[in-house]
Amino acid sequence: MHCAATRLASILRPRSFRVSSILTLNHLPASASLFSHLPNRHLSISARAMAEYKLKDVTSLSLKVGDKQEAEVEGIEGAKVLLVNAAGTIQAIGPKCTHYGAPLVKGVLTANGRITCPWHGACFNAKTGDVEDAPALDYLPTFKVVEKDGAVYVSGDKETIKSGRRKPNIKCAVAKQATSDKVVIVGGGSGAIGAVEALREKGFSGSITVVTNEGYLPIDRPKLSKALIADPSKVQLRDQAWFDSGSITVVQDEVTGVNFSNKSVQTKGAGNIAYTKLILSTGGTARTLPLQGFKVLGNIFTLRNVHDVKKITDVLGANGGSKKKVVIIGSSFIGMEAANATAKDHDVTVIGMEKVPLERILGHDIGVSAQKGLEKSGVKFYLSASVDKAEPSADDPSKVGAVFLKDGTKLDADVVILGIGVSPATEFLRDNSVVRLEKDGSLKTDETYSVVGLKDVYAIGDIATFPYHGPGSEGKYVRIEHWNVAQKSGRIAAHHIVSPGAVPTGADAYFTPVFWSALSAQLRYCGNTAASGYDDIVVQGSFDSGSWAAFYTKGETVVAVATMGKDPVMVQSAELMNVGKMPSKSQLEGGLDVLSLGAP
Repeated sequence: MHCAATRLASILRPRSFRVSSILTLNHLPASASLFSHLPNRHLSISARAMAEYKLKDVTSLSLKVGDKQEAEVEGIEGAKVLLVNAAGTIQAIGPKCTHYGAPLVKGVLTANGRITCPWHGACFNAKTGDVEDAPALDYLPTFKVVEKDGAVYVSGDKETIKSGRRKPNIKCAVAKQATSDKVVIVGGGSGAIGAVEALREKGFSGSITVVTNEGYLPIDRPKLSKALIADPSKVQLRDQAWFDSGSITVVQDEVTGVNFSNKSVQTKGAGNIAYTKLILSTGGTARTLPLQGFKVLGNIFTLRNVHDVKKITDVLGANGGSKKKVVIIGSSFIGMEAANATAKDHDVTVIGMEKVPLERILGHDIGVSAQKGLEKSGVKFYLSASVDKAEPSADDPSKVGAVFLKDGTKLDADVVILGIGVSPATEFLRDNSVVRLEKDGSLKTDETYSVVGLKDVYAIGDIATFPYHGPGSEGKYVRIEHWNVAQKSGRIAAHHIVSPGAVPTGADAYFTPVFWSALSAQLRYCGNTAASGYDDIVVQGSFDSGSWAAFYTKGETVVAVATMGKDPVMVQSAELMNVGKMPSKSQLEGGLDVLSLGAP
């Protein structure tokens, strides 16, 4: 059975009917015949499931385009819906982002019907509830609403209203004789899960194989550095049953090479795996230090996967969880997030080469603000500093006991965490004569993430250098290490596999990258400065108050925005960038509030 047939079967199940679907199909002669053989009890079950519930304190549906209103649902304990006017369609949708549960009433609803999460930039089509942008995976449910007798009622299944989410239908039974189309995805991160979901959502009915060497199913990697969660079951994005339902094979193995001529992937233990389309999504390899002591002493860790986190938390939890001396090398996002995650219970020191943390990406003033925030939690900083060596502990010479700086400073350490960045994980391609790697080890792609010079091969996420068409960028090639970008690129590659002619190219391919970080407070960021650079920063608000927005500008053009305590300024800016309506530097300097502009 192909995926399309599987979806039809799911439509014919009584529990899957929606009132709006029945009304539509009954007006289609061809569709009507599909239902003529169904017993009447099927429709009565559906009708009972689609009950009507009154919305508390809502008396009318007079919403303008772009308006939204959260409402409690009477008769369903704790349930709410979000009323929206999505490009002229007035209906109710799930009230919370399906990523981390942000209230969508505080998000941004655009004039064309996109609703964006105020926290991390997940986007949904407010008319259909479908995901349009990472990092959300589950869709929003949609519900019919009606105004009568001075009140407003919502129609829907009780459990769906209460849950406020629905999973995409990826169910697919791949027939053995119908496997001429084979997509192989190398890597099991954000890009892989985006590609897998999009392939099945868009009707791909061939085989899908994911090869990952991490030893577990794809995970929500940002939670590793932000919360040090060491249990893979608590951070996995989908369980095994979900992969099985979509006939998606997950192979836990290491890829050692690719034969691009005969279209096969070589693995260490599973042999050769044939493909018709190949998606490379191997992410990054955490950098280490080639200095004395760092390769031989224990309790020195990178922070890239669940295994790393388990080792770190085991050391931190030893001796009843007594306070440990934690030395973190690196003052960019991973290092700063690790410091934030460990500072409550341990003595934390951060070593950085920059004058202030995060200076290269966010600038001096914001770096100072981030530093002060963590210093309030007791974190100590050694900046403009270089590491010389690591020396063993006097109690256990096999483990680290101290880190020495080049100026002679000694920092005692029970555990050392390396947060000095990643390099593209393309080691398995370095000796391949067919492929050309960029200087940093990445693969050059076009806007569809097709690898330049290779047929039927895609590179997504951290290993892709692609043309960026954001404000001021002029299509310059960049590599962006953002969780959202990885998942978005996976979806774009999948879309191109299924419908090559439907994927935008050139400037039309632009989407606004979004990033977030857990520092002393939540940092939000959209746009990109790598392609264009920036020559000034316009700041609205106050760093001391913890509520500010920083607009990175190149000339009069805003190329990126960072905020803290200013939701939803970041996502409003991201949507304004998407449609080319971001205000100028001069307007922002004059005090213009981007939220005053209304629906983008």
